[in-house]
Amino acid sequence: MKEFNLDDVIRKVPDFPKPGILFYDITSIMMNPEAFKWVLDKMAEVFSSRNIGAVAAVESRGFIFAAPLAEKLGLPLILVRKAGKLPGETLKKSYELEYGEATIEIHKADIPVGKNVLIVDDLLATGGTLKAAADLLIEGGAEVTDVFSVIGLPFLNYSEVLKDFKITTFIDYDSE
Repeated sequence: MKEFNLDDVIRKVPDFPKPGILFYDITSIMMNPEAFKWVLDKMAEVFSSRNIGAVAAVESRGFIFAAPLAEKLGLPLILVRKAGKLPGETLKKSYELEYGEATIEIHKADIPVGKNVLIVDDLLATGGTLKAAADLLIEGGAEVTDVFSVIGLPFLNYSEVLKDFKITTFIDYDSE
């Protein structure tokens, strides 16, 4: 597969959401059909050879990348939602964000007991959201083997938080 320079299409927004932060805007990939197709095709290429039984998508931009991947690979799609968005019995976990605290939840019935799960999000910063999602899936009986984000910010040390999982990113930014 031909490589694609994602850096050329990722919009960088200074001082968002607060002064001193450089925000990497993933929506510009979706505005570029060639870039978006490349990301989806590359994800399918990378993950088709791994022993994955389901794909978990982190709300909300993770949905955009995980749903087409799950369809391409013929796998179930598990939604990791913000608290209060799912009816029925859920598992919940609160965790620290770079800018505060959040709570996520998963339908308990959607967790594939004993199966390997790939967790997908758009951007990997501190790893807190993906770790919380992994904790919920493991609590429900799944095995989390892989985490994926289009963009990685390794200077925020996510690899320490996610050390138990294989981490894949397509582009990394090494400083703020």
